Amino acid sequence: MRRSVMAALAVGAMVLGTAGMAAAQELPVPGVAAARDVPGAKEMPDTKIVHKVVFDLATAGPKPTEVHPMLQAVARYVNTLAKTGVPASNRQIALVFHQGGTDYILNDETYKARHEGQSNPNIAMIQALKKAGVDFRVCGQAVLGSKIDPKTIQPEIQLDLWALTTIIALQQRGYVLIAP
Repeated sequence: MRRSVMAALAVGAMVLGTAGMAAAQELPVPGVAAARDVPGAKEMPDTKIVHKVVFDLATAGPKPTEVHPMLQAVARYVNTLAKTGVPASNRQIALVFHQGGTDYILNDETYKARHEGQSNPNIAMIQALKKAGVDFRVCGQAVLGSKIDPKTIQPEIQLDLWALTTIIALQQRGYVLIAP
């Protein structure tokens, strides 16, 4: 009897452990790894504070056929916060497109017209990040300068007056700026 109880408890612990591991593996941005665990690491994301971060995307990516590295970095950061237990309500992440990064806001049809038939490789990542709670903004001055019709901007992205005013406003609200 004692062995049966012990075996049942062991199986129950394995099932609960597996369920917990499965839940821990469900990250907000699918297909992007969180930062790897570092045994003994001292500085870890604080689960009790609100993480307000604004990422500055002002450069073209190195390869027009790949997701922009800054979008990848944002996805990894969001997933790392989630993996380390920071609740979604404590993740306030924004990204501002401007200057050389403005083409990434375009819908696929417009992007293809501007890039020799190449599909916009960033759309799926933008949509996944938006679903994970990331706030996207684009500089209106860059939109005007690049002759972009606002109707061709991805619906996940908010059109603002100017990147400078957006970044300053977010910093005044407590966001930390991450710029390359």
